[in-house]
Amino acid sequence: MRTEDVLAAIATGLWRWDNASGIVTLDAEAARLLGLPAEPAELTEAAVRSRFHPVDWNEIDGIVNLAVAEGTLAEARLRIMDENGRVIRTVRSRSKPFVDKNDYQLVGTLQEVAEPQPGTAARTPVTGDWRRSREAFLLDAGRALAEARSTAEVLRVAASLSMPGFSPDGLAVFGISGDRLTIIGHHGHNPGDDAPFSEMPLETDYPAAEVVRTGRAIYLPSPEEYRARYPATWPLAQRFGRESWAFLPLIVAGRTMGAWMAAFTYPVSFTPDERSVLTTVARMLAQALARAGVAESERELSLGLQRTMMPVLGPAIPGMEVAARYVPTGGGLQVGGDWYDMIQLPAGRIAFVIGDVQGHDVRAAGLMGQLRIALRAYASEGHRPDAVLSRASRFLYGITDGAEGDHGGRFATCLYLEVDPATGTLDIARAGHPDPAIRMADGTVMLRPTAGGLPLGIVPDTDYPTTRLTLEPGETLMICTDGLLETGGHDLETGWARIRTLLELHDAEDESLEVLADSLVQAVHGPGSHHTTGRLADRREDDIAVLLLSRTGAPLRTAAARRTAMTVAQAEPERIAAARQHLRELLHDWADPEQVDSAVLMVSEMVTNVLVHTDGDALLVAEASGDHGKRRLRVEVADASDELPHRRRPGEMASSGRGLILMEMLAHEWGVDPRGEGKSIWFVLHEERDGDGELAL
Repeated sequence: MRTEDVLAAIATGLWRWDNASGIVTLDAEAARLLGLPAEPAELTEAAVRSRFHPVDWNEIDGIVNLAVAEGTLAEARLRIMDENGRVIRTVRSRSKPFVDKNDYQLVGTLQEVAEPQPGTAARTPVTGDWRRSREAFLLDAGRALAEARSTAEVLRVAASLSMPGFSPDGLAVFGISGDRLTIIGHHGHNPGDDAPFSEMPLETDYPAAEVVRTGRAIYLPSPEEYRARYPATWPLAQRFGRESWAFLPLIVAGRTMGAWMAAFTYPVSFTPDERSVLTTVARMLAQALARAGVAESERELSLGLQRTMMPVLGPAIPGMEVAARYVPTGGGLQVGGDWYDMIQLPAGRIAFVIGDVQGHDVRAAGLMGQLRIALRAYASEGHRPDAVLSRASRFLYGITDGAEGDHGGRFATCLYLEVDPATGTLDIARAGHPDPAIRMADGTVMLRPTAGGLPLGIVPDTDYPTTRLTLEPGETLMICTDGLLETGGHDLETGWARIRTLLELHDAEDESLEVLADSLVQAVHGPGSHHTTGRLADRREDDIAVLLLSRTGAPLRTAAARRTAMTVAQAEPERIAAARQHLRELLHDWADPEQVDSAVLMVSEMVTNVLVHTDGDALLVAEASGDHGKRRLRVEVADASDELPHRRRPGEMASSGRGLILMEMLAHEWGVDPRGEGKSIWFVLHEERDGDGELAL
């Protein structure tokens, strides 16, 4: 016969507790003794702890530490509780600690022992003295109640509390609604048992009503005393078969907000020590209920603000797919200054807006709501994107400039775009907001630099130049607030690298934009993050708003074709560096790195030439087409000047005049084309393989 079978026959089980991993291994008999199915199991420390009486758990912790320090056996008697917090049996634990460096394992036995008789030892501590048990219980109860976030959680914690030496069989929490007593929650009663006590007038001769009226506790140690003091309502309590009752006021900031009833199936004399425990628990319970009520009110207000301020995307757009997410920052009200919007315009055009009002508080949310309404109004009047943002900036400046307190002078970043679904044309105006990103049909992902102006609300009159792009079939546009990029300790650069990887991995053929939107949010905050479906987000560093727009249908060009454009303004010569980086991103998988360097050098010379020798802006357009390894790159830089470039013979110390010479040396083809207004200079490079037919990497 196996050792386990012999031990099971005498109600003894084997267990091992690995302190390092927090895993407790039980054989079948040990699992049964803990009130689990009689089969071997591996549980977490938290799962095992929930089976022990909290007082006993606190006591055994000291016993184990002493055994580890002295190398002796750890012995204790422990009460086992079921899911409802009732003691189902008592076991004796004997274990030997095996110390390994700074950690240890406990290996031992659990054996069922006779339970103490009700009315005597059942109400005395199993281990340690009563006062130590009381202190441990109150500490444990205080932590549990402090962590409860809702009224339901507070009531569950209160129902699971097992007081040292005396545990109530029935609990009820009463609240006040006008001049009536209400039941907030109860435990140890059947459904419907609370009906006679609900909506009870406060003038009723009932203990809880008197406690609410007077703010003083009432202790009823026997049915005879209950019947003598409250004869009118005694028949309501008699049917529950209890022997003792305690009714205590729930007081917060000097105001009685309700009452707590603890009822016992055995006589309790309510000694001073017992009354002290009950009074302390009532105070902690009142504070926990008050905190939970405030938190629930805030959550309800947050959800109401979200439902009011955050729109639902409109009807489906033919030929396009749209997805959006909003995740508020954590702490306080779950709403902030980020938003997105979709606006139906005349002639079938659609406007999309995304923005971020400075701050994460109620003031930011209020300004966001006003600004969103103003933007919708200006857009509906038929103004173009630049005019919409100019008017919105003037509006925000007007309602924040000179405002009282520290809320004056707030600003907002914003990106506003109009799309023609039939052609995929995008007209974009940007106010201090991050640039949009494009995922091309072949999976290449790039930021699309667009012209922009100051954030809204900084100065009353600001110009917002418009950039026109074309969203081709199979391409996806992403616009977002900086929270998507910078949360998690990232700056804009490293945050963009993280998001870019996700966009590249997205399979546009097999995955919808909804899947991509969830992936972007989860990458920043994990699977606990949600969008505006009413579920609350966990702790956040910044609000997040993200909007995805995809043009459906087969790509017009070959899958390998890529096309991009950007403007470098006279007032922004620093964007020449951005143009170089932009071209490198377009050619991220080009076969020959030296050709990429050559293309970047020529673009730098071409754009610089426009800014130095003309008074206008430079428009850069680049397209790579063809099969991988045999592609053709055509880059064109256009400006509004009619003056054509001419070849020079620069000396060694000359600072200009090299542009055309470089193009003649590095480009396979190049040229200058006059236009009706201005000119364009262009070059072509052909992707080359090495002599073995492999890509020249």
